[in-house]
This record gives sequence, C-alpha cells and structure tokens, in this order.
Amino acid sequence: MTAPDTAPFRDARYAPRALDVERRDETLILRNPTPYSDAVRTTTEPLARWAAEAPDRVWLAERISGADGWRTITYAEAKDRIEALTGGLAGLGLQRGQPLLILARNGIDHALIAYAAMSLGAPAAPVSPQYGLKGADLTRLAHAVERLKPAAVYADDAEAFNEALAAPFLAGLPVIVSRNARPGDVAFEALLKSAPRAPVAQPDDVAKLLLTSGSTGKPKAVVCTHANIALNAAQIEACYADPEPPVLVNSAPWSHSLGANAILHMVLHRGGTLYIDGGQPVPGRFDETVRNLREVATTYHNMVPAGWGMLIGELERDEALAAKFFEKVRVLQYGGASMAQSILDRVQAVAVNTVGERVTFAAGYGATETGPTACNIHWLNARSGMVGLPTPGTAVKLVPAPGTKDGEGGKFEIRVKGPQVSPGYLDQPEATAQAFDEDGFYRLGDAARLADPQEPSAGLVFDGRLVENFKLASGAFVAAGALRVAAVSALGGLVTDAIVCGEGREGIGLMLFLDAKACGRLGDEAAVRAAIAERLAAYNQQAKGGTGRITRALILDGAPDAASGELTDKGYINQALARERRPTELERLFAEAPDAGVMRF
Repeated sequence: MTAPDTAPFRDARYAPRALDVERRDETLILRNPTPYSDAVRTTTEPLARWAAEAPDRVWLAERISGADGWRTITYAEAKDRIEALTGGLAGLGLQRGQPLLILARNGIDHALIAYAAMSLGAPAAPVSPQYGLKGADLTRLAHAVERLKPAAVYADDAEAFNEALAAPFLAGLPVIVSRNARPGDVAFEALLKSAPRAPVAQPDDVAKLLLTSGSTGKPKAVVCTHANIALNAAQIEACYADPEPPVLVNSAPWSHSLGANAILHMVLHRGGTLYIDGGQPVPGRFDETVRNLREVATTYHNMVPAGWGMLIGELERDEALAAKFFEKVRVLQYGGASMAQSILDRVQAVAVNTVGERVTFAAGYGATETGPTACNIHWLNARSGMVGLPTPGTAVKLVPAPGTKDGEGGKFEIRVKGPQVSPGYLDQPEATAQAFDEDGFYRLGDAARLADPQEPSAGLVFDGRLVENFKLASGAFVAAGALRVAAVSALGGLVTDAIVCGEGREGIGLMLFLDAKACGRLGDEAAVRAAIAERLAAYNQQAKGGTGRITRALILDGAPDAASGELTDKGYINQALARERRPTELERLFAEAPDAGVMRF
C-alpha cells in the first residue's frame, strides 16, 4: 500500500505559479503577475453568458422539503426569473443604491432575488439568519438595519423570522416572502409574474453590503462593488487551467463573502453547479451534509475546519461515502480559520486508501473587505496553515508585525491591494481612512510569515489574528491563533476546537470542546481526560518557551453557541467573545487552588 506522504497527487488543473518580489528595507511586496480577464465587470454578466451557452445546465439545486429529491434551476430559467424579479422590485419602488435587506437561509429564491436586486443597481444586503430567527437578540439586527438603511426586505419564511419582521425598526418597509406570508406581505411568486427588466447595473455600482463579523466592535457594512466581486471571480479562475465547470456541495452562508462571493458567485462566473447544503458543521446538523455528499460527486469541496474535523470521521468509517467523495474531486479547501495538520493528514490517508492518490489541500485567505480572496494556494499542497500567495493581479505588503523589530522572527503584518478590495465602509469615512495605509494597502489585522524565508514563492503561513494575541503577566507575547491550531492538532481529533486563555495570567490555559464521537471510542470520562493530558504533555515537550507551553486545560460542556455570535457562521470561534461569555469557567481554569476538573501541566 502506498504511504499517504509519498502517493502521487491527482491533477488539480492549476495554472503555473508566478510571483514578483520587491524589497523595501524590511518590508516585502509580493505581486502575482499572472494575467486575468477583466472583460466581465458586473455580477449579472455571467448569467447572460451561461443562459446562452449552456441554457439547460443546472446552476443551483436545493433539497425538496420533506422529500428525497432536489429542486433545480437551470441557467436559462434563472435568467428569466431574475429579470422578472428585477421588474417586480422596481415596481415596489426599489431603486439604484437602495439596499434590499435579506433575512434568509441559503436557497434558490434567496439567490434569485439577490441577483435581481443587483441587476437593478440596488445592493443586496444579506445578514446572518441568526440575527432574526426565533429567540434571537434583535439588537444585532436593529444595528444592522440602522447601518444599512434598507428600502425593502426579503425573508424566505415569514414564520421563521416572525419576531424580526414585526420589529418596529422594519415598520413601513415592503416585505417579500417565499413561504408563510403574513397579511400585507408581497408573495415571491407574485413578483415572478412581473414584466421582465434587463440588468442596468454598472461596474462601480454597489452590488452588496456585507457586515463584518463584529469581533472587534459593532459590525461595519463593507461596500462590495460589482467590479470588486466580478474581478475577484476572474482572479480565482486565472489560478486554474481548467475549462470544466465546477460542481460543489456547500453550506457557507451567503451573509458572508466566503459563501456569497468565493462560492456562489464563483460557481456562476465559471458556469458551474452548486448543490446548496442545508447541513452545518455542528452536532445534529452535520448528517445532512453527509447525506448530500453520498449523492453528489463534487469536483471541488470547500469547508470550514470544524466541518473537516467532522467529515474525516465519517470518511474513515464509511467506505462507500469515501468512494463517492473522492470519485471526481480535484481540489479540497478550508477557510474561515486555520486547520490542524492532523485532520489534513487523515483526509489524505483516506484518499490514498480509496483512490490511490492524494488530493491537494488549498486554503483561501482574505476578508470581507478583500473580495474575499486576496491569497490562495494554487499549487499542489499537503501542508496545513498555509494561506498561499497573492491571486493574479493582487499585491501583498508584508510589514514587520507590531511587537517585533525589523521582521524579527520572520513575523509580518499582512496588507493587500488589488481590484477586488472594497472602497471602504458605508457611511463611515473615518473607519475607511484608518483601514488603509499610506500606499493604499488594506490592513487585514493578521500576521503571516514566509514558509521559506529564502524563497517567497513557497508561500505564506498564517500566524494568527493580531487582535486575538495577548500578553501574559510576565509581558511575554502569545500568538493565540497559531497556538490554538497547534494544540488542537496535537490532540489528534479528540476536540473540535479550543479557546486560548491567559491574558494577564502566569501561564496559558485552554478551554476545550470535545468531539463526542471520537471521545466515545475511548470509553469513559477518565480515559478521555487521560488521553488529553497525555497528548498535551507531549505537545509541551515540543513547545518553545513560555509563550507556547500549556499550563492548564479545562473541558467544557456542550458546543460553542452560534446564537450568541460566539461561533461565527463560518464555523470559527470568536475567541474574545468566547472568553467573555465564560467568566466562571475562566476563573476555574486559573484558580489558585483549582478543582479536580482542571488539568495542570
């Protein structure tokens, strides 16, 4: 049997890698000179192309509620319906520059009305469904409405969002609904009967207003122009020498740029097919993702690290699932957070055992403000933690990170410039000005280092969110993001994630979320604790100094809470919020005389 680390890679159909390097004292500027097409400059142009060239090809598919089949829509059908919806929205009074607030899960109707608004030159403004579902804290939605100033609202299900739609801050706005409409709501089906209207959007029109995560304050509304989104899709396409339309199963929410732009719009730009996954990488909802992957052989699969951590267990247990999953897939990708190397290695082992080949693991890097894809891995890769190199037409500036001198330790702050970068934040000129440096590079607030300091073309390694880092009582600086990934990897699948703690303390502590299935195979609680203690002790032996060594760990009950925003829609734990929400556990972890539940090292 071929060893996973020596097996050949399946052809990913990448274009050749290219990089220009400029050195300015201790600052590096990396540019990708690969040509990319700038012929398409609005989000609606690809729809017209594929409706003409491949009218019967399925663009989107979603599960039929309560049945086993899929509801599908072809490119020709989508074009006709979007033009009808565009006319219907205009009839309701929506005009260029007036946002359509979208309160909806991913779905065909959601996509159609979003592209209809964009066709009209009206920004689509999707917010996280968590803002408005039953039981939600509506203050987040109220802030979003205050920031976005929508002229109309779309909801996929008025019953699911009933409390939000009845809130006073939405009073007086036209409400369009696909299901369970209330008296006075406009039925989605009724808009489909409107006289069609052709797209009028221009490249500089605002296509979308996407809210930031709010991890460092109240969310800001990022302005995404048609050109930003269209050109980022073209940049991603130029990373490949692959004319074949992609096929995906994906659940990334369209309220964030990863799902809305790098997935949904990328599929449209390349004339592909997207099976909308109603599953989520959390216990109780991941079975739907597995069900979908049993039926659809994808060519490209993108998932947050939490999802990969759950999927690998299923692939290891189910040979039929693995055979379907690896049948056609050429590129695997993770995003939203860093992923443990141990998970990647396990995926490769199953791939080699199933099809005799490794499948390259890519990672995209960026932010809502950068399209989102500023960098990606566009060469064969089996290493976790990489963020790749700039996409074609993008420049990355690497500046010595705060707290370092002259690039000490090779740690840099990463900044980006390119056609996909947003012009700024809606109605926040001061925040916009602060977001860019003197050369017009957007400041992402992240740290990175070169995989090989002597060879920049080897790529960049993510080195944590600068805002998540902290200092111990000794003044020692802790790179929380990198430490979290290393510790979770060392625990070998026993945990789904960790909260890194220790600001102002004598040492570093972890609060751990267990993987129930993996731990169940070990036996009782004592066996699980013993395994975790053993693996963290081994990790500490390899750790460098006090800023990498774990001194305490505490196992938490349950899972991260998505409703509170602690677990983002992208599956990433908001570290600062998670610590803030657990003051009792934090004090337990660092108590002078800790109880028996706290592991000490």
